[in-house]
Amino acid sequence: MIQGGCRCGAVRYTLALDAPPPVYACHCHICQRWSGSAFSVQALVFQAALTVEGPIVLYEKVTEDRTSIQRVCPQCHSRIYNTNTRRPGIAVMRAGTLDRSEELVCRAHIFTNYKQSWVTLDPAVPQWGEAAPAADFAAALIRA
Repeated sequence: MIQGGCRCGAVRYTLALDAPPPVYACHCHICQRWSGSAFSVQALVFQAALTVEGPIVLYEKVTEDRTSIQRVCPQCHSRIYNTNTRRPGIAVMRAGTLDRSEELVCRAHIFTNYKQSWVTLDPAVPQWGEAAPAADFAAALIRA
């Protein structure tokens, strides 16, 4: 079991996984604004593997091609995860909310056309200037 939670501890979650999930970094402007940083680091997990305890506030964002529902702690406002209509059954976990997040390995970078100029990426890690093709992205995340 993998565990995590928000900054204040009001929200805790468990992932029914044997090992930490593979993570990726998104450098798009939306993720930069959401995170207040140069990029966001996320993990895709099956929503059925996720159990959340504690209060959650939903924030729904509707765009031309999807509806994204963010789950946020109502006390400290940490974003825990989101789902969207383009990927039913998948939770996009915020990697920094995982306990032992220092053990995570970034397996891919997306939207690197928007990365901050001072960020240096490991050329051995797959990266795409925009969205990655689904099959290539999946292969990058599951590589050993």
